[in-house]
Amino acid sequence: MDNRIYDAAVIGGGVIGCAAARELSRYKLDVVVLERESDVCEGTSKANSAIIHAGFDAMPGTLKARFNVEGNKMMDSVSKELDIPFTRNGAMVVCWKESELETLEKLYERGLQNGVEGLRILKGDEARELEPSLSPQVYAALYAPTSGIVCPFEMTIAFAENACANGAQFELMTEVTAIKREDDIFVISTTKGEFRARVVLNCAGVYADAVHNMVETPDFSITARKGEYMLLDKSAGSTVSATIFQVPSEMGKGVLVSPTVHGNLIVGPTAKDIGDKEDISTTRAGLDAVKSVSARSVSGVPYNKVITSFSGLRATGSTGDFIIRDCGCFIDAAGIESPGLSSAPAIAVYLTQLVCERLHPEKKQDFDPIRKGIPKLAQLGYDERERLIKERPDYGQIVCRCEQISEGEILDSIRRPLGATTLDGVKRRVRAGMGRCQAGFCSPRVIELLAQELDIPLWEVKKNG
Repeated sequence: MDNRIYDAAVIGGGVIGCAAARELSRYKLDVVVLERESDVCEGTSKANSAIIHAGFDAMPGTLKARFNVEGNKMMDSVSKELDIPFTRNGAMVVCWKESELETLEKLYERGLQNGVEGLRILKGDEARELEPSLSPQVYAALYAPTSGIVCPFEMTIAFAENACANGAQFELMTEVTAIKREDDIFVISTTKGEFRARVVLNCAGVYADAVHNMVETPDFSITARKGEYMLLDKSAGSTVSATIFQVPSEMGKGVLVSPTVHGNLIVGPTAKDIGDKEDISTTRAGLDAVKSVSARSVSGVPYNKVITSFSGLRATGSTGDFIIRDCGCFIDAAGIESPGLSSAPAIAVYLTQLVCERLHPEKKQDFDPIRKGIPKLAQLGYDERERLIKERPDYGQIVCRCEQISEGEILDSIRRPLGATTLDGVKRRVRAGMGRCQAGFCSPRVIELLAQELDIPLWEVKKNG
């Protein structure tokens, strides 16, 4: 049992929980993050479209609209401070007939009300001038230049590393099983014993309703909405330059086609509400739907270059909006589905304000917002590579040939604060195993390095979990 009384306990190590931990670490607060998996970014945050939305989709006046636009505007500074890739590549929402133009006009007006800058409605030929691969059937498109793309793994991990460097404590493999109030303190029972905190932040993703119900009267529910995706090789990455959406439906923003910050092409997702909050399987029917639906908006997607498929779960709340509120020092951040990734920096600021209103902490004078990422050998010029390899000869040993990832990068991914302890942990930090062969060649050496650095037998190295 941990006898300390923390100022704030954050339940959930996804992008919202890690971003909140980073913001809280700006203050003289004792913060602990409780995560049930072996690493941060193991749930909803690991499998999504990786889009920083412009903010025209959410209804004006909602928390989704507010935090999407605020979060989008913060991304330039956040990406610079945390040394993560971020590109404002723009987005288009396409329609196929004149009768659907009204939907684009409504999105345009909604975006203006939300404060989105630079929106334009383009005719089909105008849109194809910007994106030649658009289907000939595209009638018109809403263009949003402020939309962007990011790496959700690197973003979440960077928030966590910076929070850790500034004093936040992370307890992994620590699943919350019960919470009770004792006077002004929350006693949190976990698979690793009890933790005590003055304030609790519920950032538990698809399980946020279950965590809420441990403390408060049930008044909302979270449905897991599964989305299936395909990821294509980097040789397909230039198929489009902007993110191409379709006119949205009640189930979401529809199937998109988008480049990634690492040069691949991503297509998806489907949208299906499911009862099993652990089901991240892919199906033939789902992937076939991704192919057929995407073909309406983009011509010639080279599906013979698919290198992997995956699915993710969105935490869809019963209220239709983000559920962010202070229930007497128990703070919900629930139902954070799309545009949750885009909203994360702004939601974190707001959650921290709620905590500060309760605890009135002082700001730290020594908070360091800068997190330096692992050097990416494949992106360095010849002279920079030569200097780095002279200093660190292990950076001259290529382990992952597909992505040109060196032994030095893998070792650094393990040795950093909150370093990788699994194959997937290495993969998300430095992309070893993300390429064409999907870890077919590099896994044995990565396993050896993990066993060496963690001082465990080879057979104890896990893929995840």
